[in-house]
Amino acid sequence: MTLTPPPLSNDCFALPQGVDWTPVDQALALLRDRLHVVTAEEEVSLEAALGRVLAVSAVAKRSNPPQPNTAVDGYGFAGARAEGPHVLPLIEGRAAAGVPFAGEVPAGSAIRILTGAALPTGVDTVVLEEDVRSDGVAIAFNGPLKGGANTRKAGEDVTAGEVILSEGRVLTPADLALASAVGLAQLTVRKRLRVAVISTGDELVEPGEPAGLGQIYDANRPMLLGLMRQFGFDTLDLGRIPDDRATLRAALDRAAAEADVVLTSGGASAGDEDHVSALLREAGAMQEWRIALKPGRPLALGMWGGTPVFGLPGNPVAALVCTLIFARPAMGLMAGAGWSEPLGFQVPAAFAKRKKPGRREYLRARIRAGQVEVFKSEGSGRISGLSWAEGLVELPDGAVEIIPGDPVRFLPYASFNLS
Repeated sequence: MTLTPPPLSNDCFALPQGVDWTPVDQALALLRDRLHVVTAEEEVSLEAALGRVLAVSAVAKRSNPPQPNTAVDGYGFAGARAEGPHVLPLIEGRAAAGVPFAGEVPAGSAIRILTGAALPTGVDTVVLEEDVRSDGVAIAFNGPLKGGANTRKAGEDVTAGEVILSEGRVLTPADLALASAVGLAQLTVRKRLRVAVISTGDELVEPGEPAGLGQIYDANRPMLLGLMRQFGFDTLDLGRIPDDRATLRAALDRAAAEADVVLTSGGASAGDEDHVSALLREAGAMQEWRIALKPGRPLALGMWGGTPVFGLPGNPVAALVCTLIFARPAMGLMAGAGWSEPLGFQVPAAFAKRKKPGRREYLRARIRAGQVEVFKSEGSGRISGLSWAEGLVELPDGAVEIIPGDPVRFLPYASFNLS
C-alpha cells in the first residue's frame, strides 16, 4: 500500500471530523466548578493593603461622621427659620474641626462655626457665611431656612458595626480611605497568588542573545510575567525549558511545590514535541484541551501535583487570549477574589467578516470614532497586533456575518484589569 498524504483543507482552522470540541462556556464552567480559593490569610496595615484581596469582611469600628457636624462655614443655631429677615445675637467663641465648642448655645442665639466642626449642644442648623452679615455682635440673614440645613448627621455615611467592605474585594485607594475613616488600622487579606511561568521549546532564545537559524526570541514569558504582575499576583520565573521531558517534569515539580498555579507556553497540542500535554496525560491529570476557540486551539487544562496547570499555546497571540479568557477568571477565584467575567459592551463594527460555526473567536480590536476596528490580519503570529489593540472583539460560537455598522461585543483590556 502506498502511503499518501491527506487532502489539503481550504481552511486550516476547520474543525476536524469526529472530534468532540469543548465549547468555551463549558470549559469555563469546568474551571469555575473545580477550582477553589488556595491563598492563606494574613493581617496587614492599610499601607500594605492596596491591591490585596480582602479575606474577612471589614466592619466599622465607629460611625462616619462620628458626631453631627457642619458641611459649610457659617453660623449655627437651633431650628428652622421662616421666610423674611432674621437677626440673632452671637455668643462668644466658635466651633472648628478638631476644636469643638465646649458650652451650649442658648435658644435664639447663634455661634460661629467652620466646616467639619462638631455641632455644639443647642445647634442643629447652619446658615452659609455668604448669606450672612455680621457686626461681631449679631448676625442678619434672610429666610426661609430648613431645620438641619447644611449639616451632616452622625453615621449618615457609615454606622459603627456596619460591614463597609465585603470579603473578596480587591482593595482600592478609596477603600483604604473608608477603612481609615471608620477607625481601622489593619485589614485581614489573602496572601498574593503565586504563579509559576514556564516557556518550552528548543527554538527559544533569550532576547539579546544571538539567534541561530530556526530560533526565535521568547516573547511569551515576558508577556505572561507582566500580565501576572498587572493582575496583582506574585510570580515565579522558571525560565525556558528545552524539549526534554525529564527537564520539563522537574520544572513542573518545582512549580507545583513553590506556586499556586502554573502557566506554560508551548507543547500543549498533540505533536511529538508537545511534552506539556503528554506529561499531563501520563499523570492522568489532563482535563480538557480541545477547546472550541480561535485563537488558542491547543490549550491544555490539567493538574500537576495538585496544582492547576494552564498549558497555553506557544503562539503569543493565542497565549494572551487564552490567559485572559480562561486563566484570568480561574486565578481570580483561586486568589479569593471570586470568579469574574470581563465587562463587554456593544459597539458598531468598522469591519466586515464572515465567520463559520463551531468556535468562538476573539479578534484584536480598538475603538476609533465610536466604532470598533480590528487588526489588519487575524494571523496569530502577528504580535504587533497585541500592542496595536486596546481589547478584543468576541464573536459567538455560531455562524455570523458582520457588515460595517453591525453591533459587536467589545471587551476592553481594562475589563481584564490591564492598562
